[in-house]
Amino acid sequence: MLKDAAGKEITHQYTMQPNSYMVDFNISMQGADKWVSQNTINLLWQSEMPQIEKDIAYERQQSHICYLENGSYDFEYVGSGDDKNFKDPVDWLAVKQQFFISALSAKNKFQSAVVKWVVPADSLQVIAQTTANCNLLLPAGSLATVPLQLYYGPSDYNILIKSNNNMENIVPYGSGVFAFVKYINRHFLLPVFDFLRNHIASMGMVILLLTLLIRLITSPILYKSYLSGAKMKALKPEIDRLKEKHGDDKQAFSMDQMKLWKSAGVSPLGGCLPALLQIPIFMSLYYFFQSNISLRGESFLWAKDLAAYDSIATLPFSIPFYGDHVSLFTITATLTSLVISVYSMSTMQDNSNPVMKYMPYIFPVLLLGVFNNLPAALTWYYTVSNTITLILQIIIQKYIINHEKILAQIEINRKKPVKQSKFQERMMAMQESNKKLQDLKTKGNK
Repeated sequence: MLKDAAGKEITHQYTMQPNSYMVDFNISMQGADKWVSQNTINLLWQSEMPQIEKDIAYERQQSHICYLENGSYDFEYVGSGDDKNFKDPVDWLAVKQQFFISALSAKNKFQSAVVKWVVPADSLQVIAQTTANCNLLLPAGSLATVPLQLYYGPSDYNILIKSNNNMENIVPYGSGVFAFVKYINRHFLLPVFDFLRNHIASMGMVILLLTLLIRLITSPILYKSYLSGAKMKALKPEIDRLKEKHGDDKQAFSMDQMKLWKSAGVSPLGGCLPALLQIPIFMSLYYFFQSNISLRGESFLWAKDLAAYDSIATLPFSIPFYGDHVSLFTITATLTSLVISVYSMSTMQDNSNPVMKYMPYIFPVLLLGVFNNLPAALTWYYTVSNTITLILQIIIQKYIINHEKILAQIEINRKKPVKQSKFQERMMAMQESNKKLQDLKTKGNK
């Protein structure tokens, strides 16, 4: 409290609640009409983000300047430094590191604000330094109180959602094109993960069981994908005969191939759509394991911290696109991915394309560079997931899918009247039209 001889008085009151990271901060001003003009005060808030995690570069990538402007949440990447000018009312401003948050909230909103942040050199071990200038409108009269709140705590969805001010959005469980996966993370993965970790001591085993559950749920999708591939493989001899029949006439070959697929009851998209349906699951887990603070400090096998990359060796130099360390979980994830790719190539209906022969090796090599700096929890998950996928793939193709029954079913489908959708009818009409145009051009050239 500060008070002068004229009776003007200013009081800062802090109230801490039990089991809470939120601090109520009230500014009371006696004689406010004499202190300020136009009932507006300016509040300066400065924050510094010291390096907390092992990898400063990765921690900086995961650090954001977050805000709720005019009731809408958004954030800016720390990057190399920038500024943001708010002209609409702002509920709160927050500086988020990988797993911890500093936030300033105004119960009556900031009328406007300007935030600037700079990124010092890595040698200073500081992620960013932030300065916010916020304008607050005081109530009219001699006595004015400004209710504020300060949050200094973890980036934990279960804690932040209790604040009832949309701060739970700070936890990056999905953003950009994949913003929708945050609902999968919040309402499915997080409750299941919390249930498992409350009953199992080893976090590595929690991730393993979570992976098993996800693979069990997605196994019908996987089965349909492999069944479609088996049907396409069964038709390969007839496809080869069509290629010989039409030679270089790709238009005629495409039309007859489409007719063959329809008569056999085979969809060319049968193998693609199940794979596309798994992308949201892939991306939700990608965000989940990077953002869940429960993984921080948890060890498993040789990994000392599942929230950071595991390292079994440090290199005396840095390799471009790879780094200066060797992550064993990254290697196991890459190797299992390579085995899956090679096995899948061996079961393809057509692997004569020379370009396709090298495809199984390209993606795993890319994974080796991308995954090397990612959290061990994520690379351990991919290792387990790839292993389960390989086992399921072998079991489904070797012991569940009966190729003789598939051929018999194809013959039955051929005897049924073929019903085409409007889209298929348009595709066939378009192909026939293009064929006629091509024939006319050929005759004209002669």
